[in-house]
Amino acid sequence: MNVHQESFADVVTIAANGPFPRPGSRIAGLGAYRPVTVVPNALAADAAGVDAQWIEQRVGIHERRHATGGESVVAMAVEAGNKALADAGAGPGDVDVIILATCSMPSPMPNGAASVAALLGCPAAAGFDVNAACSGFSHALAVGDALVRAGTARNVLVVASERMSDWVSARDRNTGPIFADGAAAALVSPSERPGIFPVAWGSDGRRAGLINIRPETGHMEMAGRKVYRWTTSALMPAVQGACERAGITPQQLKAFVPHQANLRIIDILAQAIGAPGMVTARDVTSAGNTCAASVPLGFHALRRHGQIHSGDPVLLFGFGAGLTYAAQVVITP
Repeated sequence: MNVHQESFADVVTIAANGPFPRPGSRIAGLGAYRPVTVVPNALAADAAGVDAQWIEQRVGIHERRHATGGESVVAMAVEAGNKALADAGAGPGDVDVIILATCSMPSPMPNGAASVAALLGCPAAAGFDVNAACSGFSHALAVGDALVRAGTARNVLVVASERMSDWVSARDRNTGPIFADGAAAALVSPSERPGIFPVAWGSDGRRAGLINIRPETGHMEMAGRKVYRWTTSALMPAVQGACERAGITPQQLKAFVPHQANLRIIDILAQAIGAPGMVTARDVTSAGNTCAASVPLGFHALRRHGQIHSGDPVLLFGFGAGLTYAAQVVITP
């Protein structure tokens, strides 16, 4: 396998003396898939019975993408997975495990990961799904990192894929204009030096009812204001913890990729970190809230547009239904 070796920023090398065990793991490649159909605010607003400007002012979204036809959770995951493998210079035969982060499969059985493995051409790979909703990718990445460091797997393909438009009512102003679809993937491979640092994660199940699927309708419902207050008041310790576990300070971050819930939350969290020159992912403006896929889609977009470079330390931070959260510092491939 010809997986290119990363270059590390000087500020990150100090973590070699920290708590991270060796050998380490790294993100060797990234891939993304965005559905073809673009839904502008005018259409989303009309369905929800609100004004297009109301959507933009409330959540910062200009447009979003909705999957149609054959763009299933599995199909989008396969597209993103293939691109991540190509970016890493790897092939299907190099993959030992596939972890699919999703909460929008149409049925709880069969799982999606095994189907992704078969369609990618690696049917012997272990495959399982992780459902931590909007923090799903960060949870799955932590598991993939642990598998590689433990020697259980050499290469783990972590994919987040969501078709949230199937689970919200377009008429519900609290969810319809916000949630959208897409997929992104990362190949996790061994590394002599750490490229994925220990995760800071947790949950608050006492507030699980704030985001749920209503049995009578089969649609998501969300207490948006309460979730907003929880996110902006309770989660900064996780950000601090992730940086401490990586052996760096928040001010040394080159980029911040939070869950793309809405623009107000993103800006509040970025301001609280206060790192000079830090780039913040704002993929939500054109992609909407893609749940588990939002963090890797935002990460992929920053790299694709040249806003971050190989070796840059980046903080990934997912949070959402459960309520769950997970943050980790990674090195840009």
